[in-house]
Amino acid sequence: MSEHFDPAVHEVWSVPTTDISQGRKALWWSVGPAGELSVMLVHRRYLEHIPYIKGWVGWIPESTFTGELVAVKGQEERRTTVENIGGRPSHLALLPGSRFLLVGGRTSRNKTDGLWASNAVVYSASGAPEREFCIGDDIPALVSDRHGRIWTAYGDEGIFGEHPESSAGLAGWNTDGRAIWHPQGRLPDDPLEGCTTATEGDQVWLVWYAGGRSGTFLTRITPATGEVISYPSPVRDPDGFAVRGNRAVLTRRDHNQRTVELTRAELDGTTWTVTDRRKLDVPGRVVLRCGQGRDGALWLRAGDTWLRIEA
Repeated sequence: MSEHFDPAVHEVWSVPTTDISQGRKALWWSVGPAGELSVMLVHRRYLEHIPYIKGWVGWIPESTFTGELVAVKGQEERRTTVENIGGRPSHLALLPGSRFLLVGGRTSRNKTDGLWASNAVVYSASGAPEREFCIGDDIPALVSDRHGRIWTAYGDEGIFGEHPESSAGLAGWNTDGRAIWHPQGRLPDDPLEGCTTATEGDQVWLVWYAGGRSGTFLTRITPATGEVISYPSPVRDPDGFAVRGNRAVLTRRDHNQRTVELTRAELDGTTWTVTDRRKLDVPGRVVLRCGQGRDGALWLRAGDTWLRIEA
């Protein structure tokens, strides 16, 4: 798999050839706090392909569609049919009790009543919709924590738009659609673009780019105490980040290629110092939304294969 062998890189799961041959596309995906990988498969008859968008993110639902949520943990694989999915999801997040969340990256404001259109839907374990709400506009990065809270990092069109939580750059939400956390001036600079996300125990990490000379920051949020700490990132605009104690692993893609830059770093007081950097060959082409960190493991999507890279 790699010319630069790393014993901490493990191949976890690939979309079965039967699904691919039957026309199913692997679209949104996420990893839960217990290390369970979930992937939404959608038949291509429901999809249109946008040729100038590379990889799986270029497959867009044309209308209401049916999907199949595949949950993988170890050797076990569980499938749930989800019917009548609307909108254009961009993210999947896992919630306690085998529930899950589908989120569209964009929303809009009704000019008549001033309300923002819902772009997040909570589903039961059986795939039935429970509630819907809006969690801001222009969401490139999103993660759920072990308690079911949702953490978002926004893009420039949301930050410079009119949605109040999006304009702050980062936000935390509950599954009733209420914002429960705001930066409140505790960041070292103004966010311009969300990059990726991670969790470690009860802590949440949001990785974001400030632009200019400030570069990229790793922000650690401790919801129980409200503590917020930000560190300059040793990698500019990483796609993936995972942390265990004072060690971290970060990846940055070679867009639409079968390689990533893999960086390892250690925290010494207030600084993340690079300890190793190498080029890693991966099984498939790497595009947007390819990384997520969970409790010391970075999950990386390469085409239709998922890797786990230990910090």
